[in-house]
Amino acid sequence: MSPENTEHTTASKPRVGLFATCLVDLFRPQVGFAAIKLIEASGCCVEVPENQTCCGQPAYNSGDRSDAAAIAKQVIAIFEDYDYVVVPSGSCAAMIARHYPELFDDAYWARRAMALSAKTYELTAFLYDVMGVRDVEAAFAGNVTYHDACSGLRELNVRDQPRELLKTVDGLAFTELKDADVCCGFGGTFCVKYPEISNAIVTKKTAAIAGSEADTLVAGDLGCLMNMAGKLQREGKHVHARHVAEVLAGMADSPAIGEAE
Repeated sequence: MSPENTEHTTASKPRVGLFATCLVDLFRPQVGFAAIKLIEASGCCVEVPENQTCCGQPAYNSGDRSDAAAIAKQVIAIFEDYDYVVVPSGSCAAMIARHYPELFDDAYWARRAMALSAKTYELTAFLYDVMGVRDVEAAFAGNVTYHDACSGLRELNVRDQPRELLKTVDGLAFTELKDADVCCGFGGTFCVKYPEISNAIVTKKTAAIAGSEADTLVAGDLGCLMNMAGKLQREGKHVHARHVAEVLAGMADSPAIGEAE
């Protein structure tokens, strides 16, 4: 891996706290290991605090600001001493970076939330924008298309970074997805509260994915990927779904999301 900003790889290495996310921890731990590999190769030391839990987004999106604030205080206390906080999820990263400061009226916690917000990044944005990575030195044989998850794109401006990094993967052919920036229908608790609308949205998304003729779908949010992978399988469409970290780290040898061992 070739970092452009060489000052990060000399003297002391930046200390990064990986916020693994609930879905990665429970359903796809290899995404976390891929993220660690990528961050370390960029010139950082990575730690994964064992006492981390949820970012509080489900409570926040459901209007439960009290519990969301309580969870946020825990996250702030765990991660505020790191140089950076990196998250392999645009939605969880956006929760910390954009919404934590909105949760607190008192100046003490608002100040701590703002400080954490300023050093929290989605994984590909951290690699590309902060560490200056321009070549991931990985290989992947296949035709890939990319879905822009809503929070990463609209709240964190994550769009070009994953595409630029994917271009450096040996053997990878990239096909742009029609309406790549349109929601997949997951939306966290949205798909539970409005299942019929969610299904209608993901049906349009899987039609676009199949129309791309790519054999692999990648994205930066596991929730979106699980939603699209499940629909693709129910429709009998043979498209593999992987987190972008797995492809960039050269760790795509295991079964794709939702596929049997």
